[in-house]
Amino acid sequence: MTMHPHGNVDAVSPKVLPTTTTPPVGAGKTGDMENKTTLEGFGVSNIVQKWRRDDLLKKGSLSLCVASLIFSLIALIIMASNKHGDWKNYNKYEEYRYVLAIAIISTLYSGLQAILQLNDLSGRELILKHDKMILDFFGDQLLAYLLLSAASSAVPLTNRMREKTDNIFTDSSAAAISMEFFAFFAMALSALISGYKLCNQSYI
Repeated sequence: MTMHPHGNVDAVSPKVLPTTTTPPVGAGKTGDMENKTTLEGFGVSNIVQKWRRDDLLKKGSLSLCVASLIFSLIALIIMASNKHGDWKNYNKYEEYRYVLAIAIISTLYSGLQAILQLNDLSGRELILKHDKMILDFFGDQLLAYLLLSAASSAVPLTNRMREKTDNIFTDSSAAAISMEFFAFFAMALSALISGYKLCNQSYI
């Protein structure tokens, strides 16, 4: 405060103090909570997507097993009833006996797999998950190879017969072979799914 000769007192000039902005109480906590909620939502979304993908793969495997069962059963019935006397008998040819044998094995295997897949979808596991994945992977590949081998081995014989004569015997043989090729395609796709599931299984 300064005194002038006339006795007047100057007003004190107020000092300007620096102002600081204080964040609202709980602002940091709110941001952390939002980030945490986002991360949790992202994790839940991934889990739901995985469940949906696993469910889709299970249904796809079941559909392919049923398709293989139907094709194999048709091939079995056609070839087993392919008897028309003289040389028109599947039992006289090794290739056709092979086709019939693999059709029987494929029917039994596909039927068993369909039962296991149905139990898996209903929540009842007859075999441990890891063991079933290994069984599916190797079983599907082996059966796909056998189906392709049997069908391919009978094609040349059938073609030679059809060049000489075309009758119900050769037509039935060709139909049974075609059914085994269809069963092979279904089982080959099933083997791809089995391999994918085995490679992406969780050990947690």
